Amino acid sequence: MQRPVIHGQRLIALFLLGCLLFNYPLLYLFDIDHYLFGIPLLYAYIFAAWALLIALIAMVVERNTE
Repeated sequence: MQRPVIHGQRLIALFLLGCLLFNYPLLYLFDIDHYLFGIPLLYAYIFAAWALLIALIAMVVERNTE
């Protein structure tokens, strides 16, 4: 019965990671006038962080169903 507890804790940790990644101080670091493959660095960071969170959540949820 330990699996649902660990599953919930990992999802809470990912939520907190998302709050950290999309909080002002970290976003401010990427709000500069640089481009990555023609995309402003801030937009590239937001998209990469969003994709990373989705991938991590998918790993946690899929691991629990096995």
